[in-house]
Amino acid sequence: MEAMAVSRYTRISPRKARAVADLVRGKTVADALSILALTPRKASPLLRKAIISARANAQVLNEEGHDLLDEHIVVKEIRIDAGPTLKRIRPRAQGRAFRINKRTSHIKVTVETLD
Repeated sequence: MEAMAVSRYTRISPRKARAVADLVRGKTVADALSILALTPRKASPLLRKAIISARANAQVLNEEGHDLLDEHIVVKEIRIDAGPTLKRIRPRAQGRAFRINKRTSHIKVTVETLD
C-alpha cells in the first residue's frame, strides 16, 4: 500500500533540497527520520515534516486497523520539483540592477508498507 504527502511552494532551492533527499531515498521511515534529525541542512526539517505527513497518511489508509511501525514503512520516492521563482532586484553601482532569484520547491514524498 502506498501513501503520499506533498509540500508545495517551499522556500528552498530544488538543488539544495535534492542533496538531502538523496540521503533518505529508499530507507525505512525510522532510519530516514534519524538521518534527517542529524543532518545540518535547511532542507532537513522540511523533508522530515513531509515524511511524517506521508507516514500519517499511510496509517490512515491501513486496512488492517492496527498501527504500522516505522520499520515497516519505506520511503519509496522523494521528488523535488521546481516551483515558481520569486524575482527580486538588487541595486548596484551606477544605477544598475541585478536580479536575485528566490527559488521555491514542490516536495512529493511517497511511502510504501513492507508486506
